[in-house]
Amino acid sequence: MTTDASRLPVAVIGAGPVGMAAAAQLATRGMEFVVIEAGDSVAASIAQWAHVRLFSPWRFNTDASARALLSAAGWTEPDPQWLPTGGELIRDYLAPLAAHEAIAPHIRYGTAVTAIARQGLDRVRTAGREQAPFVLRLSDGSELVARAVIDASGTWRTPNPLGGNGLPAHGEADARSAGRVFDGMPHVQQFAGKTVAVVGAGHSATGTLLALAELGSQPTWILRSPDPSRAYGGGADDALPARGSIGTAVKSLVQQGKITVHTGFFVQEITSEGLVSSDGRKVEADVIVNATGARPDHTIATELRLDLDPILGSTRALAPLIDPNVHSCGTVPPHGVDELGHPEPGFYVVGAKSYGRAPTFLLATGYEQARSVVAALDGDWDAARDVRLELPQTGVCSSSNAQDQVAGQAPSGLISLPVVSGGGSCCG
Repeated sequence: MTTDASRLPVAVIGAGPVGMAAAAQLATRGMEFVVIEAGDSVAASIAQWAHVRLFSPWRFNTDASARALLSAAGWTEPDPQWLPTGGELIRDYLAPLAAHEAIAPHIRYGTAVTAIARQGLDRVRTAGREQAPFVLRLSDGSELVARAVIDASGTWRTPNPLGGNGLPAHGEADARSAGRVFDGMPHVQQFAGKTVAVVGAGHSATGTLLALAELGSQPTWILRSPDPSRAYGGGADDALPARGSIGTAVKSLVQQGKITVHTGFFVQEITSEGLVSSDGRKVEADVIVNATGARPDHTIATELRLDLDPILGSTRALAPLIDPNVHSCGTVPPHGVDELGHPEPGFYVVGAKSYGRAPTFLLATGYEQARSVVAALDGDWDAARDVRLELPQTGVCSSSNAQDQVAGQAPSGLISLPVVSGGGSCCG
């Protein structure tokens, strides 16, 4: 006997910023929901880059429904012009939101979703599919039945491999086991006295290079591109002063010889001495920082009917709107439930994971995705399709005091966001 899906909760996977925005939207609409978080606390992935400062100020980093819930409970909103660190984003916004009485009882921590299916149906069977609820198998051995699923699990836990062809480099697994490979934007203080190679062209890479230079190290920068000019960004013309200042600073250090650059370098092998390119060049390194981004993992949804773009791994409808060959984070057009839908009714991927391998994701975009999807699940299609985003062409503009803040307040020189969203180097 199947369950009446209309009486079941909406399952939200992930208690990061976008998952919590979905929870706030669901709570505001009085809908039943449960948030399933693999970590032991809210925003467990962000906690791993708590030392990193975002490019965008507070006013772009919170969800409207979440603000309303918190304000009604006496929350004091942070200075809208301040650029928070990941730690501040948790402490001053996500942790209070997770503790709110309308949300706290609905979060299950320390539990991962291992598989999703339709109750009584595999991917092949069609009859009665839309009426059948979802079954989420959990890491503790239990199962959860839900009327709909919003996957906001992100991509932070699935970093891209170091290999220049998209595969793990030969010897990469051994180097990781030996503790020589670090993903994302690690604390660089642990690398003092070691030779460090940073692989990647985005702001996670350049932010780490600046931090290493500040530490007194002379890092090596590994790039697949033929020259680093694109990684320098727009400098003073960048609409995000914090982001622009990173490119300017890295360019200066390269010109001074304080950062050694190897271009056109496609990592083929990692040895005990360092890295080897596909054309045989060698770079010595005790430690390798993998700042090549991340990618989505859809393994849990193999029994669902997904329509994924063969290049990006987003939905086919969304792919042309976020194509990094065409768009920057600020030129992605507004989109919502219609672009996020799959042939599996009631299943949606939002946030960084929705962008697949595109590095153009913004928190503000993810919040609007969540709002649109929740409105549709509530049957409010007018609101669901009234999707609005106002983003400058080069990204979310920082406040006028951003330059002073970056110069005087950014910890360890790290002022970028390692896009918990999709594997890239975009902002906020």
